[in-house]
Amino acid sequence: MELEFNLHEKQREVFMSDARYKVCAAGRRAGKSYLSAVILLIEALKSENRFGVKLQGKEVWYVAPTYQQARDIIWGALKDLGQGVISQVHENTSTMTLINGRTIKLKGSDRPDTLRGVSLAYVVLDEYAFMKPEVWDLILQPALADARGDALFIGTPSGKNHFYDLWIEAGSGVHSDMEAFHFNSLDNPILQAEEIERARSKMSADAFRQEFEASFEASGGGAFKAHEFIYADKSPSPGTTYITVDPAGFGKGDGMVKSNLKRLDECAIAVVEVSPDGWFVHDMISGRWGVRETSLQIIRAAQKYKAAVVGIEQGSLKNAIMPYLEDQMRRLNSYPRVEGVTHGGQKKTDRILWALQGRFQNGRIILKQDEPWNKKLTDQLLDFPNPLSHDDLPDALAYIDQISTAIYDHGWIEETYQPLDEWSGY
Repeated sequence: MELEFNLHEKQREVFMSDARYKVCAAGRRAGKSYLSAVILLIEALKSENRFGVKLQGKEVWYVAPTYQQARDIIWGALKDLGQGVISQVHENTSTMTLINGRTIKLKGSDRPDTLRGVSLAYVVLDEYAFMKPEVWDLILQPALADARGDALFIGTPSGKNHFYDLWIEAGSGVHSDMEAFHFNSLDNPILQAEEIERARSKMSADAFRQEFEASFEASGGGAFKAHEFIYADKSPSPGTTYITVDPAGFGKGDGMVKSNLKRLDECAIAVVEVSPDGWFVHDMISGRWGVRETSLQIIRAAQKYKAAVVGIEQGSLKNAIMPYLEDQMRRLNSYPRVEGVTHGGQKKTDRILWALQGRFQNGRIILKQDEPWNKKLTDQLLDFPNPLSHDDLPDALAYIDQISTAIYDHGWIEETYQPLDEWSGY
């Protein structure tokens, strides 16, 4: 039996690529599901892969954010396209067995425990922007290891989250086994131009760019707006400089957890001069460091900017940093004041909004112009509060609210002062 299918030009580029990991950003109705169904059937019909690994018993999976989405998106297309090569269909488990005995299964990433313990030859992760990155990093990628299997990441962007990070990584040329692709809705010749224009007339510009043009530049959050970002070369008035630190997780010993560092959280350090005119952000330092390097970055920033106070998020990570930081202080004979900062019982989203949103809207946060960290900070702010996007830099910046002081009228008032008893004042 033969499979019959037609791919448009952009679909063929993806299909013909020899890359082991293909990362494809595509607009709505651009043909993602059809392409995925074709690739799944072709991969399941193979008896061995390019490395000579025998594939009998190695499964082929299609994974969507939920199992029901997987059913809705691709199950019908798979059955239609595979009519000539399917020997059995199990509707209750969304499993099909092909004429060579190999299987294709549908899965949902929202139940990660159901994805463990198998050996995979190929996996399609559809709408990857809406999955937790740990599903790939900790479950599906290891499942491909023994067969040296391949993967297709495909979907519509949702701000600059882990899907964006992976797409940039695939297109960087650093990894020879990865390739990035992009096609928008108009690349699908079946889709009529007037339908696209009708959608354009009813959607915001950002929404249209994201959904139909597959643009990562469209805002994924909405709490902060690009026009609110003000830039200058120095603070409008003299103030006091504070540093706050949002640590990332550390692994055993001195290093961070080594599994796919590209998409893990970063440690972030905010350096802000607080004056009667607001906050002037001198620097935002970030990276995936071990605990020793983190302590060195903190002390260097404190020395360079002569910080009055260094605030570090309370908890086990601060406890891990402090012995190293104290060693750095003694070595460099520099002893900045270190205080703990906390979330104060607030959700992180609420805390960041409370500290930053009003200040940006009222022009009371100014960013140092022409600094390389500006784009990373503003990208994360524009995506906030997308739960799958990075917010390390806004988180560190928001902690400035806890340790800074501000001038109201003619008196100094601690911004974090919140009396529990209005009569006694504490």
